[in-house]
This record gives sequence, C-alpha cells and structure tokens, in this order.
Amino acid sequence: MAELTDRIALVTGAASGIGRATAIRFAAAGATVVLADRNGEALASALAELGDPRHFSFRLDVTDEEGWADLAAAIDIAFGRLDVLVNNAGYGAFRSIADTTLEEWRAITAVNLDSVFLGTRTMLPLLEKSHFGGSIINMSSIRGIAAAPFAGSYCAAKGGVRLFTKAAALECAALGNGVRVNSIHPGHVLTPLTAKVHDDPAQGAKLLADTPMGRAGDPDEIAAAMLFLAGDGSRYMTGSELVVDGGSTAQ
Repeated sequence: MAELTDRIALVTGAASGIGRATAIRFAAAGATVVLADRNGEALASALAELGDPRHFSFRLDVTDEEGWADLAAAIDIAFGRLDVLVNNAGYGAFRSIADTTLEEWRAITAVNLDSVFLGTRTMLPLLEKSHFGGSIINMSSIRGIAAAPFAGSYCAAKGGVRLFTKAAALECAALGNGVRVNSIHPGHVLTPLTAKVHDDPAQGAKLLADTPMGRAGDPDEIAAAMLFLAGDGSRYMTGSELVVDGGSTAQ
C-alpha cells in the first residue's frame, strides 16, 4: 500500500518548484492532491502532469483570507476532511535593510508568514476530522535558523514560521486534536525562483561554496522529506524542524 493512500493533501505554491515536486510525490504515494497557487496557467500545467481526475486545483492568493475560506469550503464539500496541509508558498529577495521599503517588508512577510497562519487557522477544523491524524508541514528555510546579510525580511518571516510551527504544535497537542505540526528547512534548492540568483555568477558561486555538499538541492529531494512528514513514519514528530540543506547549517 502506498504511504498516503486514501489521504487528502493540500499543497500551496504547487504550480512550480518544491510545491509542484511535492504534489507529484504525494500523488505517487496514493494521496488525492489539492494544488493551490495564484499562477493559473502554471497551476493547470501542474494538475495535468499528475494525470488523474481525482486531483484538483484551486487558484489561491495565500495572503487572501476569503480565498482560504472558499478553499476550505470546497474541500469540505468534496471530501469532508483534510489529512495533510503543506504551507509551501513563499518567496524572498536580496536587499539591504536600508533599501527595503515597508511595502516590500509587508509583502514578503505576508506571503511567507501570514499565509502559514491563515492556512493553519482555516484548515484546522478539517484536519481535526482526519482519520489518520492531521499533519501540517510549514515551509521555513535555513534562514529561519541562521541569518544572512541582505535578507532581513526573509529571515524574519522564515524565523516566524519556525516558532509559529512550534507554538501551533504545542497548542494542538494540548487540545488533543491529533494534528501534528512540523517545519521543513531547505538550504539552496534550484527552482524557477532561485535560478535567478545564478544570473549573478558571483552570488551563485558563493551559495554553492557555502554548501558543504557543493551543489544545490533538487526540489524532489525536499519533496521526499515532505512525504516523510506527511506520513506515518513521522507520527511521533511534532514541533520539529527538519533541515535538508546539504550541510550548510552544520558549519
């Protein structure tokens, strides 16, 4: 039996990169996957790649409270529950604190941190109905553990995801609702968003030099860790941070 057979999984930021790789992994493991993203064209392509009518997509701006409510209602009507929530959507920017506008700060924290709060709060009632025990996986970063210059807003947001995850995990445990909450912390992973970093050869070379394994990660390698946190193999893990970074934070 596949590891996620009969489970309903929601993945945000599912149109590309780690989110898309996670949706593919989950589907291969037997889950019915709800793919959410604000990029409608890429979302349709990701859904088509899964090649099975049991999956469906939902166009979502993860910073929109009403959009989350509409998605929860759609999942409730279709399935009556949710088993796995992957709060994956996010982005970052290299910019000095002095050059960061308040608008840019709020945009980065909204997509990376507010979305995790909104997704968790909105989907908890459905996750509590899971027959398997609900699992929330929040996308943080090694920058939620160890800071870097010229990434203040991103570090703040991802650090917030890390501690919000722990607080939510303890709250769910105290409530006895059966929902586990963990965060995942990738290092440098080559995705359509991060590939732009390599447009600057010096910046790309520095990222690889800072990674002991000497290469960027592949989205599927992070998706494999997502699958572990979604399934029964991690059923005694909650409030944990899973680091997948090629050794970067070991230095």
